[in-house]
Amino acid sequence: MEPRRPLGVVTRGTTSPNRLRRVDNWIVETCGDALRAAADPLVVDLGYGATPVTPLELRARLAARVRADVRVVGLEIDPVRVAAAEPAADPPGLTFARGGFELAGLRPALVRAFNVLRQYDESEVADAWRTVTGRLAPGGLLVEGTCDELGRLGAWVLLDAAGPRTLTLAAKLTALESPATLAERLPKALIHRNVPGERVHDLLDALEQAWRSAAGYAPFGPRQRWLRAVATVQESGWPVQNTPRSWRHGYLTLPWPTVAPS
Repeated sequence: MEPRRPLGVVTRGTTSPNRLRRVDNWIVETCGDALRAAADPLVVDLGYGATPVTPLELRARLAARVRADVRVVGLEIDPVRVAAAEPAADPPGLTFARGGFELAGLRPALVRAFNVLRQYDESEVADAWRTVTGRLAPGGLLVEGTCDELGRLGAWVLLDAAGPRTLTLAAKLTALESPATLAERLPKALIHRNVPGERVHDLLDALEQAWRSAAGYAPFGPRQRWLRAVATVQESGWPVQNTPRSWRHGYLTLPWPTVAPS
């Protein structure tokens, strides 16, 4: 039996156009094949906030680059936000509904939950992950993470029914002063683990040291400096999963076990 009330609490709701463009582009490249293979191309934007801009953008990007028949449902716990968003449901394949971690009874192929768990306690994250992934369609995926107000810095976890698979750090390279600033945008499961003795701390330290050692590449631009830094991290033994093509766009992806809390 589905819960009578949505599971979760109302978020602050702050959002802005293109705030989630970086993660959306990553979803297209990384999760696109899974969505193309899905029997039902249903995607949920969980906790979209005070305005419907992020589900509108997500639907447009997926329809243009993955599947024209993709359906996006924006879920919010606050019924006032749902009512306010309904006039924006003009494009085919975009709707809004009241719901939380229980996904309003839907069985989506993909869920994006961004800047939702940031206000929760770390102890609540695992249960939230299990609740969402337990309601995915077979082969479904969850992308959960956080970003700054302009979407220049972000980090997210990719999960399936078995649990977390990868961590991705992302930055707009032309605005990146130091990889250390990514620590402020770690997902809730990791943000309090950036302390000595934790693997994510070791990763960020290795990335920062590599960035400093690549200072000689700075005259060629921040992209070349980042590429050299990520290559150094990989050469030092970190199992970087994505390719230099992805690095060029400011992404760094590693297997979850290499950064999971001790």
